[in-house]
Amino acid sequence: MNKYVKKGLCLALAVGMIATSFAGCKKVNYVTNGAIEAIHQIKDGTWEKQEEAADPAGGSDNALVIEDFAAGTYGGVEFKSIEDVTNFYVEAYNYSKTLMADYKDKDGNPQKFYKLLGEEALDVGGIKIDGKENAMINNLVPGIVGGLYSPGLNGLVPSTNRDPNLDTDEWDGNGESLTTSRLVADDLVAANVKDNGDGTITIQLQPKAVNMSVPGKDAQGHVFQSLGAIDKTVDSISALSWSSGTTAENCKVNYNGGFATVKINASSKEIVSAEYKMIAEVSVTHANIAVIKDKSASLNVTMVWKYPASEDYLMKSKGVTLVK
Repeated sequence: MNKYVKKGLCLALAVGMIATSFAGCKKVNYVTNGAIEAIHQIKDGTWEKQEEAADPAGGSDNALVIEDFAAGTYGGVEFKSIEDVTNFYVEAYNYSKTLMADYKDKDGNPQKFYKLLGEEALDVGGIKIDGKENAMINNLVPGIVGGLYSPGLNGLVPSTNRDPNLDTDEWDGNGESLTTSRLVADDLVAANVKDNGDGTITIQLQPKAVNMSVPGKDAQGHVFQSLGAIDKTVDSISALSWSSGTTAENCKVNYNGGFATVKINASSKEIVSAEYKMIAEVSVTHANIAVIKDKSASLNVTMVWKYPASEDYLMKSKGVTLVK
């Protein structure tokens, strides 16, 4: 294995570890230990060199990725503006999160959680070291990072919990409630509505680009369960330091291009199903790790939340069973 690949894997894993924090800050210690162990495994040089991949061009901030708004009547509801779309979504979101269901936890104890719980999945790619991609790094890091990631089970994003009493904009449950949406029309690049012809409509929302988004606190955080402040996560990586500057100056998480697709019963305003796709680029500059000095690294993170969660996912992710 050549020096570029070996060093690149170490640094890319450090950035990948940051990406796994989308699962929640409570997992930082577990993820840190796993990443450092993986870094030591990489340093033994057991993997072989592969050719560098081409550096693809990136998209610009707030480029339209969904269809633009078209005024009209959809599902019997008149929409004159993006503000109307936003208001309808907020009403549907708020109503849907008042709906509860009976569950049993892994120990068989009865629990009441949100009726609409979701599956989540994380994917990483587009890994670059000093602005360049390498096939070996791109092939290995996603698998290692995926092994460190543990999917969660929460209410409609940006929910941080399945229990409304613990669903707040702070992971420890001590922040402000996320049981109602904070989305406003000014948060959006675009929105659109489709009539499904069966009494339901589908709304799409594309929030504006944000750097360092916090759940419930900004345009991205009003739609997605974003990463929040990463200073503590990054500072917990004992092997990582900076050749110059601070953690805040050297670590960026740019959210751009994600969108939500939400199917809603037009008359009851209950959300029937939804998929939220969040896209972010995690990057570090002036990084030192092991023998690596003053390097940069970045990777793309895609988080997808799908509602409703399947019974199989409920059981496998959290040992939860829906009581019918």
